[in-house]
Amino acid sequence: MESTEADNLSFVLNAIQDVSFQPRPVPKSLGDHEVLVEVKKTGICGSDVHFYKHGRIGPLVVEKPMVLGHESSGIISQVGTKVTHLKPGDRVALEPGAVCNLCHECKIGKYELCGNIQFAATPPQDGTLGRYYRLPAGVSYRVPDSMTLEDAAMIEPLSVAVHAVANIGDFRATQTIAVWGAGPVGLLCMAVAKALGAARVIAIDIVPSRLEFAKNYAATDVFLPPPTNPNESGMEYSKRCADTMMTEFGLQERGGANVVDVVVDASGAEPSIQTALHVVKVGGTFVQLGMGTADIQIPMTLMLIKEVTIKGSFRYGPGDYPFAISLVSQGKVDLRPLVTHRFPFGQAIEAFKATQAGKSEDGKPVIKAIISGPDVSPDDHM
Repeated sequence: MESTEADNLSFVLNAIQDVSFQPRPVPKSLGDHEVLVEVKKTGICGSDVHFYKHGRIGPLVVEKPMVLGHESSGIISQVGTKVTHLKPGDRVALEPGAVCNLCHECKIGKYELCGNIQFAATPPQDGTLGRYYRLPAGVSYRVPDSMTLEDAAMIEPLSVAVHAVANIGDFRATQTIAVWGAGPVGLLCMAVAKALGAARVIAIDIVPSRLEFAKNYAATDVFLPPPTNPNESGMEYSKRCADTMMTEFGLQERGGANVVDVVVDASGAEPSIQTALHVVKVGGTFVQLGMGTADIQIPMTLMLIKEVTIKGSFRYGPGDYPFAISLVSQGKVDLRPLVTHRFPFGQAIEAFKATQAGKSEDGKPVIKAIISGPDVSPDDHM
């Protein structure tokens, strides 16, 4: 594709904790089914921070300078010749992954597992933290006037939660869910479950301030795990946590009432995963969403005799973005309380440092930081 070194100022990761602002090419022409979006708002994800801090996530290694960011929204600038559902000026949420639509996984409706996916800010693909971003029109979603572009940027993590709870977890009204990890995605999992008619939403975290936020946001109950005892093994600790939690909340392993039907681990922490497998009901569903240590110990025999269904949840798939937009536009999920910090484009590095530290320089805890596009004020939610 032809390109020009026009003004496409971008936030680039050069090496571990080495970032800079650089001009990048703007496409001169688009594919028939592509759009060019002028990016207005971008949220910082834990994966962005992980690449910034470590230069890699598992086998995904940053080997050349890469534009960061993938939780974005913006305004359509140009459309390809065969794009009919969008036009310049439309406000859109960006689903930042281009898939092949040819492989087996794509054809069976599991495109999030496409082996040829080109996902923003995942090596070697550049991300969305620039003035412009090109992507397929089919993954650009127009948002209603009732939603701000800040809301639209948050559709990406909300879609992760929709995928985990509604799609993978198959969560239903009147059921009870327990979510380990009250970070942005964990909180959104709680919000999705509440919107779907949950009887009970239990939040578990080791940070009291996060539990306080969760209780005021979407959780009906919160649990702070106790400290470890001397000479207590990891498995012993996790079993004690589970017993304490079940006693405190009057939970049972069996039956149709007072059970945890679905658990979602959004922490990636080994004790959380172990505890969750003890807490989930006989015949219940465990969804692994958080990324942590690659290899952990789990109570395998317990999982077997309880016939727990264990599922992984990765990004989002068909229908998740429209579902997420519908939840917000109908007022069933409120994204605005999650945005605790806003930064101008020129302070992107400060936004990353605050997210990495978990708090800004004034000591305020960070839940979600939003970076505005070039020439956009952080106070303009658009």
